[in-house]
Amino acid sequence: MTATIADDNVVRARRVSVPRGYRFELVKLVSQWRIRLLVLACWIAPALFVAAVSQQSTLPVDTLFGRWMHATGWAGPLVMLGFAGTWALPLLTAVVAGDVFASEDRLGTWRHLLVAVRSPRRIFAAKALASLTVILLLVAGLAFSSAAGGVVAVGNQPLVGLDGHLLAPADAAGQVLLAWVCVLAPTLALAGIGLLGSVALGRSPMGLLLPALVALAMQVAQMMPLPVAVRLALPSYAFIAWNGLFTGPAQVGPLLIGIVVSLVWALLATALAYLLFVRRDFTNLTYDGSGRRAITTGLLPLVALVALTVTVVAVATPSMGSGIRQDKVQRSVATAFAHLYRLQTKQLNRPDVTEAQLRATAACNKGAGQRVAEGPGNDWRCVVSWHLPGVEAAGTAIYQLDVTPDGRFVADGDGPKEVNGYFLVRTPTGDASNPLWQFDGNVELLPTPKG
Repeated sequence: MTATIADDNVVRARRVSVPRGYRFELVKLVSQWRIRLLVLACWIAPALFVAAVSQQSTLPVDTLFGRWMHATGWAGPLVMLGFAGTWALPLLTAVVAGDVFASEDRLGTWRHLLVAVRSPRRIFAAKALASLTVILLLVAGLAFSSAAGGVVAVGNQPLVGLDGHLLAPADAAGQVLLAWVCVLAPTLALAGIGLLGSVALGRSPMGLLLPALVALAMQVAQMMPLPVAVRLALPSYAFIAWNGLFTGPAQVGPLLIGIVVSLVWALLATALAYLLFVRRDFTNLTYDGSGRRAITTGLLPLVALVALTVTVVAVATPSMGSGIRQDKVQRSVATAFAHLYRLQTKQLNRPDVTEAQLRATAACNKGAGQRVAEGPGNDWRCVVSWHLPGVEAAGTAIYQLDVTPDGRFVADGDGPKEVNGYFLVRTPTGDASNPLWQFDGNVELLPTPKG
């Protein structure tokens, strides 16, 4: 009977469930001072930053929605989202996921962990889930803290979308939340790359830096004049495509493609990390990552995935050009101008008009008509025409455009001064710049039903 009880104890000692291992790994992560510091920073710093910037006389107008931070509290979390997608989220995933396995190599604790859990599969699952939980906590902190800071400092006011139309406070809150949810997909892709680097490179600091380096390389690629199919095939595009949620109608095509591509990257990178981990020889105490296996099992499949996604996107959406064409630019500028003209009319207490009455159109060229009107560049010029009820002559206004490779443009008013010049107008939150002076817009890169 004693032998039977001893055998039962041995069997029970070998069974450490994934939930129990997950709790253990989560406690290990949260007990690290740098993780605690990151959690506090993500839940406190964005609110302070957004509140402070919203009270300044100079706004970050070079950042998307930065020019509206005086007008509504919902612009702040979108400014923070742009910063997070470029810098914060890659660094956070690097610190958390990029170190979750490598830390055991540095401390030499793999033998103790294997004796306790006795299953590399359950160890991998527990560590991956624990790192995912911490990353989600950090992202939630960035989102809710920046939103709270903006609403408290400025107020729950309507938000001007990228095509100039007004979003009611409730709609703005929903779209802001949805935009933050959408960037979880590319964040998971970077987290999977972090797991892969942490497993494949062992003690090497390159494993910790891998998500940040990959994100930086993809950001550089997004700034280059790449074909649309290549641009959408990179998971980093989902950090940009949320812009389409703030146009009417929403440009969901590129966003959905970016999310799917990001999730595929996340699954593949995590699966590769899992294969490398379960095949590892833990009896070798000097293991410091396998360079050859990291290339064959880690890097080459990701390169193949890029080629595959480019092919699939190119076939599904025949867009091998820049996606920025004259008709799209003209339509986007005219639509934004019509919406913002109505906003200016209301602020100046003039008789209201509708977009249908204005019948705004835009005629755009590039390089003073000397270049083909397509592709990015800062040499776009648009002449906007509109009509007012009871006025026979059409009004005209000139804009200089800077169009970036990802489809975003900044329109700078170039006369007449009384229409799109710089002057202050009265708003519910105080004096603000003329809304037709400078405004942001977005050109949908994929083909549209209208051409």
